[in-house]
Amino acid sequence: MNPDLIALTGDIVDGYVAKLAGEAEPLAGLSARHGAYVVTGNHEYYQGADEWIAAFRRLGLQPLLNAHVVLDHDGAALVIAGINDFSANNSAHHHVSDPQAALLECPKGAPKIMLAHQPRSAAAAEAAGADLQLSGHTHGGQFWPWNYFVRLQQPYVAGLHRLGGMWVYTSRGTGYWGPPKRFGAPSEITLITLSQGE
Repeated sequence: MNPDLIALTGDIVDGYVAKLAGEAEPLAGLSARHGAYVVTGNHEYYQGADEWIAAFRRLGLQPLLNAHVVLDHDGAALVIAGINDFSANNSAHHHVSDPQAALLECPKGAPKIMLAHQPRSAAAAEAAGADLQLSGHTHGGQFWPWNYFVRLQQPYVAGLHRLGGMWVYTSRGTGYWGPPKRFGAPSEITLITLSQGE
C-alpha cells in the first residue's frame, strides 16, 4: 500500500517473548515514510509488556507509551499519539493509560491522532483533545453470538463513529482470540486517507 505511516493498535502477540520472538520477526519488514508506531494491548499485559515493548523497539517499531511525536508531512504538522492499554491501570507492570499525558504540549492547531487499543478509551481521548482515535481489540465481534457480548464492554465494535469532536475508527484486525474462527467479521488491514476539511 506504500503508506506514509503504519499504526499497530495492540494485541500484536499472545505469548511470551521467549516463545514468540521469531514469530514477530516479520514486523521488522514494515516500512513507511514516517515510520511504524505501536501501542500496547491487553494481551501484551498478560505476558510481559515491558519485554514486548523492548522487542518492538528492536524490530524497528516505535512504541507510544502515553506519548506523542510530531511529524512534518510536506510542511504540515501532524501529531501521532498513543496510550498504554485501558487494562494497564490494573496490571502488575506499573503502567497507566493517560491520554492527557499523551497529548501534553502538542502544537496548537495540528491534527491529533490517538492510537488506543480499546475503543472504550475514546471518551478520555476526546476529552484530552484528540481528533481521531484508531483502535482494535474487538475483532469486529469475531463470531456469532459473541458479537452481541462485545457491545456490553465496548462502545464501538467496528468501523467509523463520531464521539463529540472526535472520530473513532475501530478495526476488526487480522487475527482471532480463543476459537480459531471468524464469522461475519472478516479480517482487515485498513488504509486511512486524511484530507483537509473545509
